[in-house]
Amino acid sequence: MAASKLQALWNHPAGPKTIHFWAPTFKWGISIANIADFAKPPEKISLPQQIAVTATGLIWSRYSTVITPKNWNLFSVNVAMAGTGIYQLSRKVKHEYFSEKEAVAKE
Repeated sequence: MAASKLQALWNHPAGPKTIHFWAPTFKWGISIANIADFAKPPEKISLPQQIAVTATGLIWSRYSTVITPKNWNLFSVNVAMAGTGIYQLSRKVKHEYFSEKEAVAKE
């Protein structure tokens, strides 16, 4: 049973013998780096970089569901990229636009 599932994965059109497996696998590094950046102060977050990460995640998530064969590794890494990018963008926007109003209101 397990051997047949491994064989099916190995021979899948988006399996480990193809770039369609390895490109999204290595792309996980971007999402992991973005998660590591959650500890960064918001003023150090690059707005253009996070816009690019978010847009890439959203666009390629959609693309990965319409191609044949379906590439669920590509889909999952891009959902993670979009999610981490949106979170980082929200941190940046909150810091840039809402923390100043709170500081002025407190004075």
